[in-house]
Amino acid sequence: MRSPNRKSTPRVIQGRVQKKNNWTASPDYYTTSYAMPVVDRKRPGEGYRHLLKKRDIDDFLALLPDWPELSKGLNAIVLAPGEYDMDGYHVPGVVHLCAWDRELWRELTAKHFEEHRDLFARLGIPCEPIEDYYLCKFEESTARAYQLLHVLLHELGHHHDLMTTRSRRWASRGESYAEQYALQYEARIWEQYLKVFDL
Repeated sequence: MRSPNRKSTPRVIQGRVQKKNNWTASPDYYTTSYAMPVVDRKRPGEGYRHLLKKRDIDDFLALLPDWPELSKGLNAIVLAPGEYDMDGYHVPGVVHLCAWDRELWRELTAKHFEEHRDLFARLGIPCEPIEDYYLCKFEESTARAYQLLHVLLHELGHHHDLMTTRSRRWASRGESYAEQYALQYEARIWEQYLKVFDL
C-alpha cells in the first residue's frame, strides 16, 4: 500500500518544479505544415456514411494536371463527419469533405438544383421537382462523382484563392470564385475521370 504522504510532484531543478507530464501540443494538420497533404478519415456520424475512401482521393488527385502547384500549403484533406446543410468546407491548409447521408437520395432547393443542373445531367442523376424542391436520386457512384468533381474541387478552389492572395491568410474572393474554379476544373478532367472511376 502506498504511503498517503508520498510526493507525486516531479523533481525540482534549479529551484523550478518540473512538469510531470509532457504538456507540448501534439502536431496536427491544423497547426503543422506537411510536405504533402495527408488524407484523414473521421467517423461519419449518425445517419451518415463515407462513400469516398482514401484511395479514391489519391486516384482523383492524380488526375489534376497542376496538383504539385495546387498542393502547396495544403496540409490535409479530411473525410469529415456529415453535416445537415454542408457538403464540405475549407479552413486554411485543410479541406473537409462531409460524409454523405445514409439514404442516398437528396432533397435540394430549386436554387441549388439550378446552379448544378448541368453537372447532374452529365452525371445522369434523375431529379424531379416536388413542390418547392427537387428530389435527386443519387446512386453511390454518382454521389461519389459529385463529391469529387464538384465538392472537392470547390473546396480546392477556396484553397487556391487563399494561396493566390498576397497575405495567404484567408480566401478573399469567396464562394463565386470557388464555384467557378470547380466548374472549370471539372470540365478539364472529365474525360480522365471517366477512365478511372465508374459512373
